[in-house]
Amino acid sequence: MLVNKPNNRISRLFFQSPWLIIILFSVLGLIGILNHSMWRDELNPWLIVRDSQSLGDLIANIHYEGHPVLWYFSLAFLREIADTPVIMQLFHLSITSVAVAIFCLYSPFNYRQKFIFSFGYFPFYEYLLISRNYAFSLLFTFAFCAVFASRKTTYLYLAILLGLLANSSAYALFVSFSLALTLLVEFCFDSEHRKQYFSQSRKYDLLLSLGIVVFSFVLAIYIIIPPADSYLRGGLDNEWFIKLDLPNLLRTISRLFGGYFLIIPKKRWLDLIVCTSIALFVFGLTLIKLGKKPFPLFLYIVGTGIILTFTYLRFAGAPRHFGHLYLVFIAALWLENYYQESAFIANKIFVHTNTIKHLQKWHTLVFMLILYAQLLGGISSFSRDLIVPFSASRETARYIQQSRLENEFIVASRDANMAALAGYLNRKFYYPELKGMGSFTLFRKGRTEVEQAEILQQISLRLKNQENKKKILLILNKKLNLNRDDLKIIPLKNFQRSWVDTERYYLYWVDEA
Repeated sequence: MLVNKPNNRISRLFFQSPWLIIILFSVLGLIGILNHSMWRDELNPWLIVRDSQSLGDLIANIHYEGHPVLWYFSLAFLREIADTPVIMQLFHLSITSVAVAIFCLYSPFNYRQKFIFSFGYFPFYEYLLISRNYAFSLLFTFAFCAVFASRKTTYLYLAILLGLLANSSAYALFVSFSLALTLLVEFCFDSEHRKQYFSQSRKYDLLLSLGIVVFSFVLAIYIIIPPADSYLRGGLDNEWFIKLDLPNLLRTISRLFGGYFLIIPKKRWLDLIVCTSIALFVFGLTLIKLGKKPFPLFLYIVGTGIILTFTYLRFAGAPRHFGHLYLVFIAALWLENYYQESAFIANKIFVHTNTIKHLQKWHTLVFMLILYAQLLGGISSFSRDLIVPFSASRETARYIQQSRLENEFIVASRDANMAALAGYLNRKFYYPELKGMGSFTLFRKGRTEVEQAEILQQISLRLKNQENKKKILLILNKKLNLNRDDLKIIPLKNFQRSWVDTERYYLYWVDEA
C-alpha cells in the first residue's frame, strides 16, 4: 500500500493540473476542426488573399470586409507555407489552444472554473471550429491580462498586445480601446503607480508605447471604414439608429444576456423584458463585485457600454460579436486580482458592508451559472458540428472531385454563398452577379443580385456564343424553379445536409435544347 501512495498522488496531481485541460482541449479541438465543413465567412478571406493581385490590391479588397488587416496578413503568410485552407484551420486551432493555455496557466480562477470556461461555447466552438479573426480576441485579451503586472516597469508589452487586438476585428477594437482607456485612467489617477512606473521604466517607454497604440488604432479604423462604393458596408447593411426606441433598447441589453447565457430573445415583449431584467441583474451584481476595485470596474462599465452602444446605434450582431461582452466580463474579473481593495467607491454609496458581502456571494453563484450555460452551449454545439455539417460545401466539393467535374465550366450562384466551394475546389467560377469569373465576393459597385431567370439567360447566351459547344455545370444554393425552351436542364445531384440553410447546393447539367 505504501508503494502505491506516490503513484496515487501523481495521478491526482495530473487530474488537477491545468495541462490536462490544455491537452484535452487541443486534442478534441484538432478532431473537431478537421471534421468541420467551412462556410463562406471562413473561406471568403482565404480567397481574397489567394486571388488579390498585389499587396495594394489586397488592402483595397480588405476595405470592403469591415475587418482590420491582421487576419488577412496572417493568411497571406500561411499561403507561403501551403496553398490549402486546411493550414488556416490548423493555425486557428493553435490560436485558440494558446489562448486557453494562457487562461489555464495564468488566470486567477479556480480549477473547476478554468475547466468549465475552456469547454464553453466561445472557446470550444465559436472561436475554435469556425476559422475567423475572432479567435485573436481570446488570445490577445488573455495575453494582456497575463502580463498586466509588467505595466509597473514598462507599457511596451501591453501596447503591442493592444495594437494586435485592435487590428483583429471591429469588436476586438472596442475591447482594445476599453483596455487602453483603463490603463490611461489608472495612470492619471493612481499616483503611487505613476511614481513606481517612472522610477523603474526606461526613458522613452511611455512615448513609444503610446505611439504604438495610437498608430494601431488609426490603422484599424482606416481599414474598417468602407469605401464609398461599398453598399453592404462590411456587413452593416443598415444605417445609424439615433432615435430613442424602447424595443431597440431592450433588444440591445438582451444581447448582454445572450453573451452570458447564449439565449437570444425574439421580438416578443415578455422575452425581451425577462432577458433584459436578468442581464441588468447580472450587470449590477458585477458592479458590486468589482466595487472595491475601481479600475477593473471602470473596464467592465466602459467595455460593456461601448459594445452595447454600438449594438444600439448600428448593428445587432451575432454570437461571435456579442461574445466580446463575455470576454470583457472575464477580463474584468481577471484584472481584479491585480489590485488591492479600495474604499473610494464603497464610501460613495450608502450600502451596508454585510449587504455588499452577501451580494458578492450571489455574484459567485451567478458566475457559475453563466459558466455552466456556456459549457452546455459549447458541448452541444461542438457535438452538433461533428454530426451535422456546418455547410454542405465540403461534401459537394468532394463529389465534384470524385466525379472529375472540377475542370468543367461552372456557373455558380449566389456568388456570396459559393466562396466555400471555390475554396475547397481551389478555382474560380462564372458568377452571374459579376457577369464574369470570380471566387470571393465584395459587395460593391459592379456586383448585382440576380434571379434565376437572369442566370438562365446568361447561360443561354454563353452556350450560343461558345465555340466548343460544351454543356455547363450549374451550381445553385436554391432549388431551380424555372426552365427555358432553348435549354435542356438535367438535375445532377443535390446536397441539403447543412446547418447553414443558405449553403445547401443543387447541381444541374445545362445544354442547348
